[in-house]
Amino acid sequence: MAGFNKVVDTYEEALAGLEDGMTVLAGGFGLCGIPENLISEIKRKQTKNLTVVSNNCGVDGFGLGILLEDMQIKKMVSSYVGENALFEKQLLEGDLEVELTPQGTLAEKMRAGGAGIPAFYTATGVGTPVAEGKDTREFNGREYLLEESITGDFAIVKGWKADRYGNVVYRHTAQNFNPLAATAGKITVVEVEELVETGSLDPAHIHTPGIYVDRVIVGTFEKRIEKRTVSE
Repeated sequence: MAGFNKVVDTYEEALAGLEDGMTVLAGGFGLCGIPENLISEIKRKQTKNLTVVSNNCGVDGFGLGILLEDMQIKKMVSSYVGENALFEKQLLEGDLEVELTPQGTLAEKMRAGGAGIPAFYTATGVGTPVAEGKDTREFNGREYLLEESITGDFAIVKGWKADRYGNVVYRHTAQNFNPLAATAGKITVVEVEELVETGSLDPAHIHTPGIYVDRVIVGTFEKRIEKRTVSE
């Protein structure tokens, strides 16, 4: 049974093997469900020239945004980039390569990568700059473009609960891109709020089966709110 225990005790162990130039898939949407401590460990390690695939790049000073401070990210594959002034500055100055991808397409790129599907056709982006240089084909009278799937050297994921076998449950909207990223990493690391006894999770409620997960670590989280609007 001990061989199935995927729990590690330190963030250094959690990201062992992460090297310069690798591709990292990161779960989260805005600041919801982001693997904030794993991101902080990447900053501490000062790993450079990374390609990061995530819905967005956090905000200035938090989330993936902290990796821009020392220019650790070489290329960002995202669908939304509007909350980060440093991101904008590096993009405009040519210090950061950005591949903008429609949000549903980005989700499907990860899902397909995790499923072993190398590419797929989608109508999203046809007739726009997204389609430039991509193969197109007509199905049932409608034009579609070919999109390649995405896999990464590492996937960093934020879960709510996990057992020692790596079975993971996400909480509410924190599912977002997390279960998609979890399937598409050669090494998938999940940080969770709570470690539960193996067998205590209802199999029907498990979002990411442990077969996809290589390492689990328990952390504490700030879970910062990106924008707060209150009445007077």
